[in-house]
Amino acid sequence: MEYPNNNTQSRKNKHLNLEERIMIEIRLKDGFSPYKIAKELERPITTILNEIHRGTTTQIKQGKPVEMYLADTGEAIYRKHRLNSCRVFKRLECCKFINFVVDKIKNSSWSPDACVGNSLETGLFKRSEIVCTKTLYNYIDLGLLSVKNIDLPIKLRRNTKPSTVIKHKKNLGKSIEERPDAINKREEFGHWEIDTVIGEKAGNDCVLLTIVERKTRNAIVRSIAGKTASAVMSELKHISNLYGEQFSQVFKTITGDNGSEFADLSTLENDSDTKVYFTHPYSSFEKGTNERHNGLIRRFIPKGNRMSDYNASDISFIEEWMNTLPRRILKYKTPEDLFEAELDIIYAA
Repeated sequence: MEYPNNNTQSRKNKHLNLEERIMIEIRLKDGFSPYKIAKELERPITTILNEIHRGTTTQIKQGKPVEMYLADTGEAIYRKHRLNSCRVFKRLECCKFINFVVDKIKNSSWSPDACVGNSLETGLFKRSEIVCTKTLYNYIDLGLLSVKNIDLPIKLRRNTKPSTVIKHKKNLGKSIEERPDAINKREEFGHWEIDTVIGEKAGNDCVLLTIVERKTRNAIVRSIAGKTASAVMSELKHISNLYGEQFSQVFKTITGDNGSEFADLSTLENDSDTKVYFTHPYSSFEKGTNERHNGLIRRFIPKGNRMSDYNASDISFIEEWMNTLPRRILKYKTPEDLFEAELDIIYAA
């Protein structure tokens, strides 16, 4: 049987409303089968059957009990069930974990994801005792934690500056195009990226020299006298002396940019087996690991601050914080642990 005057639009995957329940009650009184009602309302037959079962109640008709469907009963039961259908916040069930997260974010500048990953990796909390990273961010947005978005690590920002290309940019040595492709896979230890971080744009301020190992993400951060080639090479000479004969095994390659402070970087190849490569002009993404770590440093030393205002202890603290920060990309291990394991292999050989 067709229903040409039916104008009820299909509400697939939506709950029945009171109007539809009233229609079910009327059609049942008219003797319609559940199948016909389902066709008229354009609903699955199981939806109609479940609704009839839910809303059927016993009524007294002429002194006799009669089972019949009532739209009001079906609506009341539906609303009662809805009150209990949403899971209660797990916030109260995970108090210890939440306190751990708040402490790490506020006092150690960890990200919510680092807290979750480290908890599972170290076995500090069971899966049932924690909430996922997305839920933590939701709790923060809802104000359920004593942490606000301003307390979270700096998020990625879109670069709105127009790009420019300058021709005939100087090249200080072998291009990154000559670097073995295997280095890009990060499967071998000993390949580093180097850069400098400036504070106040003044010629008399010191700068930070940052060197980051691509596989372990372990960083070396040193304060040097200035953004000059001599200052960079002096610090690299000091690092070379620290590692002694193993320097070329720990530092197999170093990749830098074409900044003037790296003008003498290629001379490392004369005194060791370390190979030196340079990125293309204005292509900082080619040493993105180092750029990412420079961003971490900016959490503690904002742009424009004088580097000379930070002493050796401050720099050491920043370096240690970065190297002991659990990373998702490292399966929530720390760069320091992975770096130490690689050194154990080299020195045991």
